[in-house]
Amino acid sequence: MANEEKKDFNAMLKDSKDMPKFQTITDEKSIEKYGGDRMYFAPPIDYDKVMRLVPYGKLLTVGMIREYFAKQNGADFTEPITAGIFVSIVAWASAQRTEDKTPYWRTLKADGELNAKYPGGIEAQKELLEKEGHVVIQKGRKNIRYYVKDYEKMLYDDIYKCVINGF
Repeated sequence: MANEEKKDFNAMLKDSKDMPKFQTITDEKSIEKYGGDRMYFAPPIDYDKVMRLVPYGKLLTVGMIREYFAKQNGADFTEPITAGIFVSIVAWASAQRTEDKTPYWRTLKADGELNAKYPGGIEAQKELLEKEGHVVIQKGRKNIRYYVKDYEKMLYDDIYKCVINGF
């Protein structure tokens, strides 16, 4: 996202954009890739609600959030592009607030990768994660990326229990 300092991310967070909604997809490659044709779109505020559930020292991935929403709403999958955008909106909205922060830094990309689109980029997320005891490692020589070492051991698996109990 560009010009983050000029945007009101808390307003974006509260804008439901006519969501939640479902869409039936017909593209065979997508149906095969995602395991069905019923796609769910969650509003930005729902991402915030889920990301707030992650306790100190635990982690979540965007994929886990998408899976949670799909299961909770009887869909085959949750739309991936808006998921990435809305997770970033949650992060920037939290950064713009002086209180009532969302621990967005605990939400990682696939395979435990840090998110360069968060406020302060990789360095800020790395610092926050290391304060909680996580070890961040670097991979690659040209296309350098950062990951939480052994992130799988620290995943907040209780998120799936929330499907049964709601938020």
